[in-house]
Amino acid sequence: MKRIFVSIVLMFLVVSCSVDDDGANDFVLETLPIKEAIVPTEFNFGSSHDITVKYDLPSGCHSFYDLFYQYEGTSRTVAINSLVNENDVCTEEIREIEYTFKVNVVQRQDYTFRFWKGTDGDGENIFEEVVVPVINQ
Repeated sequence: MKRIFVSIVLMFLVVSCSVDDDGANDFVLETLPIKEAIVPTEFNFGSSHDITVKYDLPSGCHSFYDLFYQYEGTSRTVAINSLVNENDVCTEEIREIEYTFKVNVVQRQDYTFRFWKGTDGDGENIFEEVVVPVINQ
């Protein structure tokens, strides 16, 4: 009897959790450029520092997803990943947003931040580079 009950419950859970792709929640990721970055003039080795970036959400269907933060050697590439609801009726209101994140200074070399500004007419990435020296204490 217990086995039959457990089987029925499991079957109910499988059916109730099935995923139907009716297009009700079609979301895509879109990378957004950084309009402005507020960066300290120097970092102290072994401490944390805030960096604030400003970016635009281009419509009411865009929302913040996460920070694109990729490092290679002493360089850091920064952009914004947004989530776009493709099935929603969107307002065309552009909203300027600020996002602040912490950088833990763990290298003694200068940090080079490459803030993604978008692409040019040829589809090539455009970056604003900011070098922040590290004070070794």
